[in-house]
Amino acid sequence: MAPDMTAWKGDDRQNWLVFENINWLKIDGNGQIDGRGASWWQQESEPGKRPAALTFNKCTNLRLNQLKHINSPRNHITVTGCRNVVISHLNITAPGSSPNTDGIDIGQTRNVYIHDCNIETGDDCIAIGTESFNFNISHVTCGPGHGISIGSLGANGAMARVKNINVSDCSFKGSTNGARIKTWQGGSGFAKEIYFQRIHLDAVANPIIIDQYYCPVPGNCPNQTSAVKVSDVFYNNFEGTSSSEKAIILNCSQSIGCDNLRLTDIFIKSSVHGAGCQSSCLNAQATVSNSVPAVKCLKRK
Repeated sequence: MAPDMTAWKGDDRQNWLVFENINWLKIDGNGQIDGRGASWWQQESEPGKRPAALTFNKCTNLRLNQLKHINSPRNHITVTGCRNVVISHLNITAPGSSPNTDGIDIGQTRNVYIHDCNIETGDDCIAIGTESFNFNISHVTCGPGHGISIGSLGANGAMARVKNINVSDCSFKGSTNGARIKTWQGGSGFAKEIYFQRIHLDAVANPIIIDQYYCPVPGNCPNQTSAVKVSDVFYNNFEGTSSSEKAIILNCSQSIGCDNLRLTDIFIKSSVHGAGCQSSCLNAQATVSNSVPAVKCLKRK
């Protein structure tokens, strides 16, 4: 159980529990890590002034299994600079209204397997940051939360590199996003070879979304021509319901665009009785086979 918020006076508020430079660290069991985040959410609006509950930095052959993680002040689990990571059978929960309480944030990490987890938070269930390669994510249930996200990438003009991300057999329930890629204007680099397959949706606001104009504070992000290049993204076998009219949003950079997107066997209907769903695109080049809603807004080759 984390110390009360008042006990942190004068201490580093970035992290609570940190493991660093450890090989073959294994943490498992049926215990609980309680971040006691409610007072932080109410009093500290800036994420950087709230601690992440559990951080792993520069660890190799890391194994996390079975624990329950609740109510982190900020991220529940952060993984940076690690290699060969297996995360399984976790339950991560925080209210849908809790700010920045990502379930699992991973960046600068290679060879990751996440499976059989239930994640209910106020932000991304899983967020994949730059320098991320060779991920397999399967049998994850997400919601509430902001979905499984590639990004955000390219903030403050940074270069990003993300490649070979596989997300399969996952379910989203009442989340604001499902399969999401989000990048800032002004960045560079690439996000490619990304696969979302066999995805179930239950009243998800944005089931499929690429947003290359990510801006958490609307009106505070100037237009810029450079962007992270998004390409080779495959969406296969999505079924379920959307809580918004636009079930498919492919909002790509006007200067660079998205190339080689593929959508096959997409069947998304509205969760609102009698309503319909649509798609919208900007500068997206894709091939589509069997999609409901239809995707007629694509850029021609």
